[in-house]
Amino acid sequence: MKAFAALYARLDATTSTNAKLAALRDYFAAAAPADAAWAVYFLVGNRPRQVVASRLLRATATRLAALPDWLFDECYQAVGDLAETIALLLPPGQAAKAAAEHPAQPLSRWIEDRVLALRGLDEAAVQQRLACWWDELDASERFVFNKLVTGAFRVGVSRQLVTRALAQVASLPPGIIAERMAGQWRKGQEGLPTPQRYLALLAPEAGGPRARRDDGQPYPFFLAHPLSSEPRMLGDPADWIAEWKWDGIRAQLVRRGGRTLLWTRGEELVGERFPEVVAPCATLPDGTVLDGELLAWRDERPLPFAVLQRRIGRLTVGRKLLAEAPCAYVAYDLLERDGIDLRGEPLARRRELLQRVVADAAPLRVSPAQAFDGWDELAALRTRARGLGVEGLMLKRAASAYGIGRTTGDWWKWKLDPYSVDAVLVYAQRGHGRRASLYTDYTFAVWNDERELVPFAKAYSGLDDAQIRRVDEFVRRNTREKFGPVRSVAPALVVELAFEGIRRSPRHKSGVAVRFPRMLRVRDDKRVEDADTLSRLRALIDAAPGGIA
Repeated sequence: MKAFAALYARLDATTSTNAKLAALRDYFAAAAPADAAWAVYFLVGNRPRQVVASRLLRATATRLAALPDWLFDECYQAVGDLAETIALLLPPGQAAKAAAEHPAQPLSRWIEDRVLALRGLDEAAVQQRLACWWDELDASERFVFNKLVTGAFRVGVSRQLVTRALAQVASLPPGIIAERMAGQWRKGQEGLPTPQRYLALLAPEAGGPRARRDDGQPYPFFLAHPLSSEPRMLGDPADWIAEWKWDGIRAQLVRRGGRTLLWTRGEELVGERFPEVVAPCATLPDGTVLDGELLAWRDERPLPFAVLQRRIGRLTVGRKLLAEAPCAYVAYDLLERDGIDLRGEPLARRRELLQRVVADAAPLRVSPAQAFDGWDELAALRTRARGLGVEGLMLKRAASAYGIGRTTGDWWKWKLDPYSVDAVLVYAQRGHGRRASLYTDYTFAVWNDERELVPFAKAYSGLDDAQIRRVDEFVRRNTREKFGPVRSVAPALVVELAFEGIRRSPRHKSGVAVRFPRMLRVRDDKRVEDADTLSRLRALIDAAPGGIA
């Protein structure tokens, strides 16, 4: 635990990619396989389920620190992170002093024998163990431990950076490590890390990117870059294939060993949630892997993402939901056929083979290539996207191989411009972690028909550090009331908000809900009276197919 806490501190203390890479490389070069396996598991984004309720953690820490509840709450509001607040407030551990003379408990023992062992214990037993274990740890170790028991462990490294560090430790190409990692560290008991998995990850023997796979493991996903310039900068349009940019869940469909598996980009198996997609795929030949999109689908067209959302969180799906939110799989690439890795073949060839493979599989569809003679014609086609329920266009080089991760040059996503409105800041709350001292979480309102400001969206991202500091100063100068951590702000600041979609929602006071709201800029040129209205938001919904924009 001590070495892993030190790694966390090094990663959290820098924004330098090279410094983070060095910290990861140093850790993996020295860590035991059992500890390194758990470290990889956490660093690529996996988290154990919360094993101790936040309420119980707070109560235990408050008692041990001999603090009144109100003072703990004030500290929590100032720090902005429960795990860090507890680590700072607890008195120095007595056992930690003696433990300095003895070998530290490894990370794997802390996770397997302690963190996971808390599940199912009564509250008294949990409090007793927390007090004992906190006493063994210093402040930095307590912080990481608290993050693990709350299921809130996050650190600012990408999966790609972890892959690069492991590749350097193993003296292997990063592509091989990425290949082996795909599907290995998934959620659920079956995917928990073991020393054997870690050692296999770094093994020098066979197992390169083109090796045949006999299990249900997916391939690393190939990702596109946003197109920020005119497409004519890409050169001859004859070299490119255009498809719709579907608004669903990216997924690989793997058919091997008589099983059909659906893997999301987050390496989650979701086949049980989409039985109408998986069951008919038994007709696909073994050794078939498709890349595509899970979509809510009816009458040969996609339904809004809001319909698909009803299926995402359900582990079991009843007949009623199957009827109300039917789903389909739209394939746009063939990665494996008859057990042969096709990713090195040109996209045009892979699409030709895809048409043959998918032809007889009822719930599967091939994403059609959109015919166009020039970039101007394609731009005109893109304007139809919103009416068809898609996000824009994908542009893929016809000669491109299927790469790993986000590689510039071959795949581009040319999305529609987002919706945007001018809204008024009405509430603010401090952020978390490094932003705990700044007001960074905002609630925005628009005018209703009675010329009253009605909150309709919360936004946390989009502004740079200088703009955030400016808004923070505004909040502090214009606070009207305090409601716990929330500040009511005088309506005097207009901000342009962007969002990807909007729909009616009886759960919200405004009657609307927006998707992926973020801040574009502060509108100094706008008076509060000139901010947008609920009528305009409703008009966006009414103008969209199916009443959902």
